[in-house]
Amino acid sequence: MSILLPKDHKKPINAVHYSLAHTRNLLLIFTRNPELGKCKTRLAATIGDSSALEIYKFLLQHTATITRDLGVHKKVYYSEAIWENDVWDPAIYHKNVQEGSSLGDRMANAFTEGFNNGFQKIIIIGSDMLDLSQSDLETAFAALDNNDFVIGPAVDGGYYLLGMTYFKPELFQNKDWGRDTVFQDSMANLDEESTQLLPVKNDIDVYEDIKDIDAFQPFLKRI
Repeated sequence: MSILLPKDHKKPINAVHYSLAHTRNLLLIFTRNPELGKCKTRLAATIGDSSALEIYKFLLQHTATITRDLGVHKKVYYSEAIWENDVWDPAIYHKNVQEGSSLGDRMANAFTEGFNNGFQKIIIIGSDMLDLSQSDLETAFAALDNNDFVIGPAVDGGYYLLGMTYFKPELFQNKDWGRDTVFQDSMANLDEESTQLLPVKNDIDVYEDIKDIDAFQPFLKRI
């Protein structure tokens, strides 16, 4: 995938973009706009809207940190609207808005667009995983060298990562999103597919997910 610059472009080509000119790998990052009362609502029910917002901003920064140097193309999909001045550097991340009436529809649309644009390995993550590193993502992309799908199960019964080499619409249909059956139902769709399972990890949704983690203690002292 080549990068075309306008004829009057006088700045040097961004080193990150130049190095990615020929890669066919794409990381999709789904995120909510960090607004008071609109993010981490289940967590906010215990610790309050203000602390929940600060924790979500902390998680957004962590996600940006572990993905910025990953050697793949990256697209951030906002829940509401694109924000220009935030943790997502437009020189590194292509910014988009999620489209669709359900989470399944929105993810399906993002994957479809990616495959239509010529990408061969596409992985999606959220933006609330402290227990995720750049090496984890590198491992996930490498898993798609020998498998058509890769999935990372979450402690709560969902998944924190899903990747594929071709689009499988069943993965985004007939799911009770937000319930503890999502991973199980997704694995049923992958029963006859070559699939790599990643280690189980803990995403951040409720107070019990953070109460014993040192990194969150400064935020909890404020409540």
